[in-house]
Amino acid sequence: MANSERSLRASEIKDALLDQVEKYEEDLELEEVGEVLEVKDGIARIWGLTSAVSNEMLEIEASETGDTVTALALNLEEDNIGAVILGDWLGIKEGDSVRRTGRVLQVPAGDEFLGRVVNPLGEPLDGQGPIQGDDRMKVEEKAPGIVYRQPVDVPLHTGLKSIDSMIPIGRGQRELIIGDRRTGKTAIAIDAIINQRDSDVKCVYVAVGQKASTVAGVVERLKDEGAMDYTTVVAANASDPTTMQYIAPYAGCAMAEYFMYKQGEDTLVVYDDLSKQADAYREMSLILRRPPGREAYPGDVFYLHSRLLERSAKINEDPEVVEDHDLIEEPGGSLTALPIIQTQEGDVSAYIPTNVISITDGQIYLETDLFYQGVRPAVDVGTSVSRVGGDAQIEAMNDVAGQLRLELAQYRELEDFAQFGSDLDPATQRQLARGERTVEILKQDQYDPMAIEEQIMVIFAATEGFLDDVDVSEIKGWESSFLEFMGSTHPDVGGRIREGQELTEEIESDLRSAIEEFKNRYRSRQGEDAGVDEREERLEEAEETEASDAAERAVSPTGSG
Repeated sequence: MANSERSLRASEIKDALLDQVEKYEEDLELEEVGEVLEVKDGIARIWGLTSAVSNEMLEIEASETGDTVTALALNLEEDNIGAVILGDWLGIKEGDSVRRTGRVLQVPAGDEFLGRVVNPLGEPLDGQGPIQGDDRMKVEEKAPGIVYRQPVDVPLHTGLKSIDSMIPIGRGQRELIIGDRRTGKTAIAIDAIINQRDSDVKCVYVAVGQKASTVAGVVERLKDEGAMDYTTVVAANASDPTTMQYIAPYAGCAMAEYFMYKQGEDTLVVYDDLSKQADAYREMSLILRRPPGREAYPGDVFYLHSRLLERSAKINEDPEVVEDHDLIEEPGGSLTALPIIQTQEGDVSAYIPTNVISITDGQIYLETDLFYQGVRPAVDVGTSVSRVGGDAQIEAMNDVAGQLRLELAQYRELEDFAQFGSDLDPATQRQLARGERTVEILKQDQYDPMAIEEQIMVIFAATEGFLDDVDVSEIKGWESSFLEFMGSTHPDVGGRIREGQELTEEIESDLRSAIEEFKNRYRSRQGEDAGVDEREERLEEAEETEASDAAERAVSPTGSG
């Protein structure tokens, strides 16, 4: 009996030990730990992580501060890894331990980020507290294939007459804004964001390598215009590490893709600007010892921008077509990109400008000479182009815009010719006069986008010759008075253009009658104003004469006779 009890107890102990060993093996995880070999300028060389993959997130234990810093594996070499540190790298020293995460770099995204200013990792910079975003999007995501796309045919109005009429932008398009420093590139992008306040477009503004004060000014302007309610600002300032400037456009794109893929909404992303991202990437690449190519840029700098801009798309609206895509939860969304590139002395043939021009669907070229001549926005219509064209315009704008581009092109040619000739025939003089007024009507103040129906009415008046007898100096006043008159006296004309999106014969007839009515009132008011001015001038002259006579009497000697 005693022996049986002892054997039973021994077998129980054996079973318990085997069970514990099995459970221990299940819980046992092999963790690969690496070590920092060197750190310089935000780049770490790491030894020991032989299984790491490209673009994987790594966690570095900073021994000096005790913090965990995120790094991104970029260079996978035989005996080490080159990783960019996304955060404060000054506390990282040689010998610090590094661990794999098994995940590619992700950023939080969601509606909670609208109205906020964040860094490229999604951390708030505006002092309004933490952001509770549960969804996460991959920073590096594969662009949707051609099967999941559909043609770009829905306009994204910027509110700028010169762009919406002659260089239209469609939802899902990539339209480059290019020009020298201080020619109004950012102003066009900000106006485009402000003009979305009455639409359903979500916006992301990515500021790369700019001064913090400049970004703060943009944020304040967006708040004043009510545009921050639907906008997220991703800022990697000039004082931030180059690694953050490199990753910022991808992070902004990922935050916008949340609305396109998950909610099926239209989004607009402004990359301001990709020239600074290319500079940051070159600096990183030189430290990573990647071989330089043309103009000392790394050979894959084209891929840097192409894999970003190819993510812009208009997603197919058919649920059956997109059902097998891993990311698309709601069909029909779009991502429109407005990348900005800065040129040097107007050289659009430089390496980075030609790269981005070849990637995008057109460019808005801003010319320095036009800017300093007072043409704002300083769009060079001859060099600018939209490869989507009239497909991204409503029919009414398409009807009036064709004549506008033709007249401007003819005016530019005649303007050059007129400099060499003194005697011009009447037809040429009329064409030059029409061109001067057309250029003047396309000028527009910053932060003052115009509704599409107002643009159509103003351009119609210019191309149909209603402004030919108005002095160039009075064009701006005429335009503002005309729009005020149409809004108060004939609001139905603009309303029908906006709703029907076409210029029917009936609407055109009513618009002509309204313009004639306004011109008659404008002339009579001008006559009254001229009469008032003339009377005031005569009155001032009389007062000056009387004052002069009084002064002479006061100083002349009095005689006794």
